[in-house]
Amino acid sequence: GSRGIGREVCLALARQGCDVVVAAKSATPQKTLPGTIHTVAAEIEAVGASTGARALAVVCDLRDAHACEACVVAAMKRFGRVDILVNNASALWWHAIEDTPVKKYDLINAINARGAFVMAKHCVPLMKKNGWGRVISMGPPLPKHFKQLKNKTAYYVSKCGMSMVALGVAAEGDGVVLGNALWPATVVESLASENFALGERRTWRKGSILADCVLQLCSDHVTNGRTLIDDVYLLERGARDEDLKKYRCDPNVEPPRLLAEAEELSDDANTNGDWDVRRGSVKALREDRARSKL
Repeated sequence: GSRGIGREVCLALARQGCDVVVAAKSATPQKTLPGTIHTVAAEIEAVGASTGARALAVVCDLRDAHACEACVVAAMKRFGRVDILVNNASALWWHAIEDTPVKKYDLINAINARGAFVMAKHCVPLMKKNGWGRVISMGPPLPKHFKQLKNKTAYYVSKCGMSMVALGVAAEGDGVVLGNALWPATVVESLASENFALGERRTWRKGSILADCVLQLCSDHVTNGRTLIDDVYLLERGARDEDLKKYRCDPNVEPPRLLAEAEELSDDANTNGDWDVRRGSVKALREDRARSKL
């Protein structure tokens, strides 16, 4: 939650008066990575002056199971309960199997799927004890057709793992703890979108669309065990097409639903469409862009 979508979610919850644990690796400012857990915590405390929200900044490397457990223990010590878990941290790698080093495969799975699993393992029992809980993973719908995996197999294994953690919570939550996965319809403004040059900013949406979805899911007592696309879910919850315009980075441009279209391929689809993007290392961005179609 030190920047981008995570920060948006933290602040949205704080505006509703929620106490927020900002958990991430970024504890000190870096030239290439603006924002830290402490800067976001300070923003939450500022919001809390009017809403009562409090913040706790915790350095947490999701690859470290002990650090994950310590994060939850710290939350309980400070706030006395855990009600909402948003699994947002993620590592990106869009390359073919043959171009994926095993170390990279292990890394993205340790952060994405395993990290989400470990956090849920420690949070869900506390939620059950309280009689209420929400687990939301920023993960995609499970692929309907094998061609969706092209040049993204390792990434899909890790991100669908995040989705399956949320679905598993839904299955095991006894109707008390609800779990859902959430995925953007198009590229969302973030440091990753900028650093990896994922198209032009005017074709993106703001991270606030995902934050608003999180707020809706926290007040939604019915939706459970689903993999949701952000704009579709907001429309289900009563938003109108006109309402979605506020999420545009460019007010005059309706973003193409690139990510949603990739997920909404029919069962007999035989194409991956026009969204064939290679990304993995900012240092190799020029080479990756030359091999991509976006």
